[in-house]
Amino acid sequence: MTLEKKGAVKNGVTRGVFAAVAIILQIIFLYIVFFYIESSYSWVSMIVTLIAAVLVLLIYGRHVTAAMKMPWLILITTVPLFGVFLYLTVGLDRGSRKMINRYKSLDAKLLPLLPKNDEVIDRLSEKNIGVANQSRYINDYAFYPLYNNTDVVFYDDGAKGFEAQLEDLKKAEKFILMEYHAIEDGESFKALHEILKEKAAAGVEVRLFYDYVGSMGFIGNAFIDKMEQDGIKCRVFNPMHPLLNFFLNNRDHRKITVIDGKVGYTGGYNLADEYFHIKEPYGHWLDTGIRMEGDAVKSLTITFMENWNAIRSDDQDDKDFSGFLPDIPYEAKEKGFIQPYADSPLDDEHVGENVYMNVLRNSKRYAWFITPYLIITDEMNMAFALAAKTGVDVRIITPGIPDKKIIYSLTRSYYAGLVRNGVRIFEYTPGFCHAKQCVADDEVATCGTINLDFRSLYHHFENGALMYDYKAVMDMKNMFEETFPKCREVTEEYLSGRSRILRLKQLILRLVAPLM
Repeated sequence: MTLEKKGAVKNGVTRGVFAAVAIILQIIFLYIVFFYIESSYSWVSMIVTLIAAVLVLLIYGRHVTAAMKMPWLILITTVPLFGVFLYLTVGLDRGSRKMINRYKSLDAKLLPLLPKNDEVIDRLSEKNIGVANQSRYINDYAFYPLYNNTDVVFYDDGAKGFEAQLEDLKKAEKFILMEYHAIEDGESFKALHEILKEKAAAGVEVRLFYDYVGSMGFIGNAFIDKMEQDGIKCRVFNPMHPLLNFFLNNRDHRKITVIDGKVGYTGGYNLADEYFHIKEPYGHWLDTGIRMEGDAVKSLTITFMENWNAIRSDDQDDKDFSGFLPDIPYEAKEKGFIQPYADSPLDDEHVGENVYMNVLRNSKRYAWFITPYLIITDEMNMAFALAAKTGVDVRIITPGIPDKKIIYSLTRSYYAGLVRNGVRIFEYTPGFCHAKQCVADDEVATCGTINLDFRSLYHHFENGALMYDYKAVMDMKNMFEETFPKCREVTEEYLSGRSRILRLKQLILRLVAPLM
């Protein structure tokens, strides 16, 4: 990395740390003010107690998982002033009303542009009613249609997917849309940057979008300036700033590439060297992705356009989306069914979690999952357990080498409860597994950005794809079968119980997990 790049990254991290410290100091200052007022005026204490009682009732009545309620209920009832203050400042976690309204307004324009493919769901019903019902849920509540005219390729390694991506990007003629949680201006991005720069110079519309927090350790504002100088339109999702920001907790975790509306990519990997084995700080990095060609690419385009146009009101946003949604004649080689979908933290529909649970409910023989983090709700825990209890071969692969030790301990705290109910747990010993996917019964699979943790399931903007009756589904199964021998199965180890100290530590971690 050059001194210029190091300086840019250092400045970006410094700004992020400064903003985080400034926000924390504001919270502390406001709390001290409230504490002083409460201790000085007895009637204020009575009001705080009343507010605490009302909040407890409101939180209890919220239509969210119990795991999201309990930490706040315990905090507010045990330390009313601090609990009330913290909940009102950061606990609501619904973003600012302004942002919610902006997304609603934009989705009202974008989502109707997707095709109405109810007849495709009817065709799927003739093959598998359970998967068709899953598809109907995504169609009716996430508003993303099912497609039957798209070819899919699965990549069992992020480096393979990235290489294919670069080749497709070289063929771009009209536009390139790229949205990623993390971008590093490193060796892997250098090859990508050259292609994007060349295409922009040739008149191709190139847009690059990344999350501020996800990329903060890699790039700074100088990166945006450099992209703009090369003709690449660049935007950043939700930058940190020193003022309190109720939207700050919601990050863009999506990974999307769209080329000319013809070809699309998604999966677990970001655009940074560690995802492609150039750097290996946590051993071998296991990641996956898929390539789509055909009608379903429209859904990836709409997902990209949502965040690109919603993030700032003072941007020059798109008024006409038709140029990005071309009707391209295409005849798919395979006749499988695919349904790309997106999940937003700004509504009450937890699409990512529900899709995973529906896969478990519909599975008959096996359901295999891989995730970098395993921090799940009681409802999902029960879905895993019930599937295993009914005789389904339920397996979960997690990392053998952690990237975050606290989260690793938290992940392991869920093992004992799962294995007692018949779920098998495997840890990927060569390194860190970052893939987010599942496969069931040789028929259905998902691949995308959605981890099995609270942040992905409740706090982040995410995307995924449901697939049925594709060769890619069997390719995913083959990847699992090749990966299991590289793992250490810890099922029996966690059946034998844990020490009381370890159980206490894990209980505390589990309690605060929804707040992390």
